[in-house]
Amino acid sequence: MFHALVDGSRRAMVERLSRGPASVSQLARPFEMALPTIVQHLGVLEAAGIVSSTKVGRIRTYQLVRGR
Repeated sequence: MFHALVDGSRRAMVERLSRGPASVSQLARPFEMALPTIVQHLGVLEAAGIVSSTKVGRIRTYQLVRGR
C-alpha cells in the first residue's frame, strides 16, 4: 500500500476519490498526463487494494475501497 501512495499523482487521485466515485476522464482532468498513464496509476492503486473499479459500457468508474 505504501508503494502505491508514494507517488503524488496517485495520492491526489485518492484524495479526489474520497469525495466520491469518478470516471477515468474525470480523474485525469487536473493532470497533464495521457489517459494510458492515468490508467496505469489507477492499476497500481487497484492492485494495492486502495480503489476498485466497475465498467459500464465504455466508462470505467473508480471508487475507494472502504475500510482501507
